[in-house]
Amino acid sequence: MDLKDTVTAITFVALGTSLPDLFASKVAAIQEKYADNAIGNVTRSNVFLGLGLPWLVATIYHRALGGEFVVKSGALRFSVLVYSCVSTVALLLLLIRRYSSIFGNAELGGPKIGKWFSGLFLIGLWFLYILLSSLQAYGYIKWGNDDEI
Repeated sequence: MDLKDTVTAITFVALGTSLPDLFASKVAAIQEKYADNAIGNVTRSNVFLGLGLPWLVATIYHRALGGEFVVKSGALRFSVLVYSCVSTVALLLLLIRRYSSIFGNAELGGPKIGKWFSGLFLIGLWFLYILLSSLQAYGYIKWGNDDEI
């Protein structure tokens, strides 16, 4: 396949690194009364460990060598913006689920129709993120200068 590196990173690599988190979160959700660890596990690993920790290590390494760690923003700004918007919508869904009797007043579980709706909605958000990021990577969505720092 002739996929751009950015598209490969946000689909196959991200999916491969997120699947273990998915299974760990499922186990935590089943074994814990409130399932807070299930939700915390996903956000912690994807946001902090996925971007924050590697960039912190790279910054310290380059600074120790007397250099500077510079990453050209390219598609990153757009991807982070889309990710932030999709994540906000997902968190709003969790709040709605917590305070709505339609979903059984719970972030996870509840009535069958609510579980299916939420699951399909979240999968739809993931596909929206992939679609928008891919369209931007291939130039169908123009977003700033790819060489900006």
